[in-house]
Amino acid sequence: MSLPDETLRKILVQIQQTAVQSQRAHSLSVQQSSAKERERRILQLTIDEITGIKGDVNLYRGVGKMFMGVPRKEMENELKSQEKELTDDIASLAKKSKYLEKQFNDAQAQLRDIFHHAPRAS
Repeated sequence: MSLPDETLRKILVQIQQTAVQSQRAHSLSVQQSSAKERERRILQLTIDEITGIKGDVNLYRGVGKMFMGVPRKEMENELKSQEKELTDDIASLAKKSKYLEKQFNDAQAQLRDIFHHAPRAS
């Protein structure tokens, strides 16, 4: 059983598009993950600095072009909340990245199978 050339061409184009799209989406998710990892690391350093400070110290948060005083406990809770959110985002992106990588590998395997089993032209 052989497929018509036009049908085979459409299938090949669709598989190639899937491979290209999944590869692009994978690289984008890796970039997003590394950016969020940098943000999380900055937050961790900030949290370490704040917890390392002894005594009652005034803390300020940037609001536009001004700074606003914030209680220490509120600042720590807010930073830890942001860190947890970033950690969840990174885990989600890792799962997405793994899925996209699998999708890309599957598409490439399909292309290899098609070309490996294609009849040889004389």
